[in-house]
Amino acid sequence: MATIKAVRTDAELECPLLDAGLRARNLELVLVPDGITEAQLVREVQDAAILLMCYTPVTARVIESATRLRGIVKYGVGIDAIDIDAARSRGVPVVNIPEYAERTVAEGAFTLLLALAKKLASMHAAMRRDGWVWPGAPWLATDIAGKTVGLVGVGRIGRSMAQMAGAGFQARVLGFDPNMSASQMRAAGVEKRDDLHAMLAECDFVSIHCVLNDSTRGLIGAPEFARMKPGAILINVSRGAIVDEGALLYALREGRLGGAGLDVFATEPLNKTVHPLAPLFEMDNVILTPHLTLFTREAMQRLEEEALQRCDELLSGQPVLVKSRDPRLTAQEKGVRFPTT
Repeated sequence: MATIKAVRTDAELECPLLDAGLRARNLELVLVPDGITEAQLVREVQDAAILLMCYTPVTARVIESATRLRGIVKYGVGIDAIDIDAARSRGVPVVNIPEYAERTVAEGAFTLLLALAKKLASMHAAMRRDGWVWPGAPWLATDIAGKTVGLVGVGRIGRSMAQMAGAGFQARVLGFDPNMSASQMRAAGVEKRDDLHAMLAECDFVSIHCVLNDSTRGLIGAPEFARMKPGAILINVSRGAIVDEGALLYALREGRLGGAGLDVFATEPLNKTVHPLAPLFEMDNVILTPHLTLFTREAMQRLEEEALQRCDELLSGQPVLVKSRDPRLTAQEKGVRFPTT
């Protein structure tokens, strides 16, 4: 009997439960690193039954070369790196794991917001350097209570963020999301805004929680930064390309923004020398994290267990369960099923 092969990209993201589970199912598991070329990935997936990916682009060429492929499992949420049209034309189902870290990522976003509001990173650096600091303008922080937090995207993660900011810290929470009604937002403690620019002008903090697609790529750029309150703080834990990063750098350099907390970048990984965003490393009002707000013990266990469930469905020939409401996934017709409630 031929060995069934599974390929998991982005091996640097440690998934011991997932890897052990796949091997326990007698699969030949091939782990490939971040940065693998398209040609290398084409060679690896030619005889693979399952492709598990997180960040590595899965192009039409990769999909077309994988003649034995039963499905693509995104072990994570965002699917912008997968050529969904190519997969659909081949009848290859694509599934993600949309619910494993909604609270986790919101906690990460709120941690960045809180740390910037309280100037924790720069104060900690000064304490390590000097041993003590005295009250003065560089350390004058701001309260969350009574301020206005604007959410760009009010899905699962955005609604969790709204609860933390509103019920938790008594902030006023506004939301821009064309896919959410005013009543849905109201139920989550969010005031709906239909005009993004008008909302940005009201906000002390802006946190991005929408998916990356053609309509959101570059959604926050120079015109949007110009409409923000002077000194507003931007948080992005969604996808880097939602923000025009050149415009972000300019807004920070010119003092238009009070700070930024960034977990995601259009080109990953960052580095401190040749990357376009290298100047961010020198800015005291910027906190950078390496796309790891999702990376907690509890979230990773949920992610790995559910990814194995989706793999089991593909291996057994069952339709794979698609829990996402992303229209790119719900438009699939072959090899998929959807929740009944």
